[in-house]
Order: sequence, then structure tokens, then C-alpha cells
Amino acid sequence: MVSFYETFGDFKIVHTLSAQLTWSHIKELISLEDNLKREFYSTMCNTERWSVRTLRERISSMMYERTAISKKPEETILNDFKLLREENKMTPDLFFKDPYVLDFLGLEDTYSEKDLENGILAELEKFILEMGSDFAFLGRQKRITIDDEDYYIDLLFYHRKM
Repeated sequence: MVSFYETFGDFKIVHTLSAQLTWSHIKELISLEDNLKREFYSTMCNTERWSVRTLRERISSMMYERTAISKKPEETILNDFKLLREENKMTPDLFFKDPYVLDFLGLEDTYSEKDLENGILAELEKFILEMGSDFAFLGRQKRITIDDEDYYIDLLFYHRKM
């Protein structure tokens, strides 16, 4: 409780934060030294409805450090957080990351675009199968023609009952 008070001393902030996040979330946030990081993760947790497991994964993958916003001045960062909290407007700086962590794909140090596509599709297929047997994955790079012009759908899937 002491470290909670030291970290989130202002009662107004404590009440708002504790009403939106679980105690487990708050315990993870207390361990962060930097106030901007803590503000980033608490805002994202609340906005994106992260589970505690997701929060831990995002902290361990250094999500804050990889976002474009971490390289901005502190005042800009705080304004972006305020926009996200109050108006639910996510700025591009909060969204874009450098680099993206694709460890879950199991790719080696060097890989082609085709390897990346195959890895993502394999994970997507597992995800769709977890959602149930009524989801159908029809194909990738599916060609359609509209007004004598060819277009390609990257991924085509649908829910059979819907």
C-alpha cells in the first residue's frame, strides 16, 4: 500500500485509476520507475481493455519505447494521453512502432516477405480455428474483377452462419 501511495499519491488519480483497472494491473504499473511509461501503460490498459497478462507482455516487449511517441517532448506525450483518455482519439504516434516484435512467428534473423506472409497466415489460421468451426478461410490473394479492373483481396474469410 505504501508503494501504491508513493506512486499514485493524488487521491483523485487513485480513485479514477482504481475504478478503471484491477489491483493486479496497478501492481504491475507500480513497478515502473518512469511516470510517463506508467501513464502510457495505464492509459492504454484502460482504453484497449488489456488483461494483466497482455499488460505484462507489452511491458516486457518494451512497447512504450518502441512507439513513436516515446521520442517526443513530454508535453506532447501528455497531450496525446489526454486526447486518448478524454476523446478516445489515438494519434499516429501512439500507434506506430519501431520495430515491430514478431517473435511469435519463429522467423530467423533474415527472412523474405513471403516467409513473413506465411508466418502471419499460419498464426491467423490458428486464431480463426480457435474462434470456432463456422469461420471459413477461403483464400489469400483472391482475385476479383470489377469494371474490367483486377483487384486482389489479401485474406478472404467469413462466418458461414452469419
